[in-house]
Amino acid sequence: MSHFNLAIDGGIVGLYLLFTMAAGIAMRRYVGRVEDFLVAGREMNVYLGVASLAATEFGIVTCMYTAENGFRYGFAGATPGILNALAMLAVGLTGFCIKPLRQSGVMTLPELFERRFGFGVRRAAGVVIVLGGLLNMGIFLRTGGEFLLQVTGFSLQAAPGASGLAAWMQGHTLELAMTALLLMVATYTILGGMLSVLVTDFLQFIVMSAGLLAVTVLILVQVGWERLVATVQATHGHGGFNPFTHPQMGWPYVLFNALLNLAAVLTWMAVIQRVLAAKDAKTGQKVYTRTSFFFVARFLIPGIWGIAALAVLGPATNSLQAMPRFLGAFLPAGLMGVLIAAMLAADMSTDSSYMLTWASVIYNDILAPFRRRNWSERRGLRLNRLIVAGIGLFLLFYGLWYPLKGDLWTYLGVTGTIYLSSMSVLLIACCYWKRANSWGAAAAIAMGAIIPVLYLALEQVPATSAWVRANIGPYFSGIAAYGLAAAAMVLGSLLKRRAAEAQP
Repeated sequence: MSHFNLAIDGGIVGLYLLFTMAAGIAMRRYVGRVEDFLVAGREMNVYLGVASLAATEFGIVTCMYTAENGFRYGFAGATPGILNALAMLAVGLTGFCIKPLRQSGVMTLPELFERRFGFGVRRAAGVVIVLGGLLNMGIFLRTGGEFLLQVTGFSLQAAPGASGLAAWMQGHTLELAMTALLLMVATYTILGGMLSVLVTDFLQFIVMSAGLLAVTVLILVQVGWERLVATVQATHGHGGFNPFTHPQMGWPYVLFNALLNLAAVLTWMAVIQRVLAAKDAKTGQKVYTRTSFFFVARFLIPGIWGIAALAVLGPATNSLQAMPRFLGAFLPAGLMGVLIAAMLAADMSTDSSYMLTWASVIYNDILAPFRRRNWSERRGLRLNRLIVAGIGLFLLFYGLWYPLKGDLWTYLGVTGTIYLSSMSVLLIACCYWKRANSWGAAAAIAMGAIIPVLYLALEQVPATSAWVRANIGPYFSGIAAYGLAAAAMVLGSLLKRRAAEAQP
């Protein structure tokens, strides 16, 4: 039974939301150009960038899938976070790809690709980025709504005897929670763009950090570190500490996540938008190096919550719902309000940044031919705000009907691979391989997208879903997508070069 107290916890959450909304909306007065809306006028400093990136990359969906990883895999579930931190540290220290990217002065990746590969590649890259990004984000609202309902104990079904509007509201609590989350985030994102995102991210980072630390300390004191370790050992054995020996992980899991996280550090638009908004390349590199350790913490801390849920509730519990159910019964009133405010802070920063990210690609790259008519800044701002609103509607309806198969992290990894596999190849080739050309770029985009899209489609077909998951799996299909995208870039570029040389 949840300890959520409407007066105490609801008051804490309400005051936080009012303060955040006011801060976000106040940024509207400083948005006069499209560049202000999309990249905050390129004036982001290191400290704001670190807080913004950390807040953006930790939402309720992050907490849910990392806690599920802890529940399902033990401490080995933090493997993606360790790989992400190593990739971000290496890229930040060396400036690999992100330094020439920031020095180019572009606002999106496809804009850079046009300079090397032509407009056709720019538009294709924009379509693939938006497709992968929206499918990836499509379950964010639903996951956030389910967390809030589970942790507060609000019923998903209408209470016996309820009628009329009350019965309808009680029977549609998930839809109402999703809509409320969307409206709050969309309001200040539409009005203030990246400026609102950066300012609210800073506030949300503070609240989020306080909530995460407070809950984790309470778990370590009351459940105990020894019990957590013993639970992992008893449930998962040695594999709970070593991903290579876990029967559901192994080297394919580690290799796929290594490729995925390196590609995300280089080309995940919500991440590199901080590089593009930085004052200069050196600032962008410092944001990466100083944020790197956070990516271990973002997997480890909710992972501990998931392990605690395993220790208290047992392995028979639904893996995705285990953590919020455990916290709902474990946390006292007051701290429950701090937790929900922290999770809303995390979710709002993630959703707002992602909505703005995909809107920037649609406006800057997919709609580029129409913008060549010398649109005014006012018209550009209006269109960007309409695009953000349209993305919000898509997220609302997609989140309601898409049936999630398998664990949440795997779904996010597969959908992200739709564009990460090819965009990372294109960026590396664009920066460091002189022979790369449009044929190779187009082939890489096609090969990188086909495999994960085909996997997701076959996974939804009853006749093939079990066979696909058992014999191919998301990890092998993901590894194949990265490998084939790289091979297609090399082969396509060399074929075009030979064709050009063969012409008289």
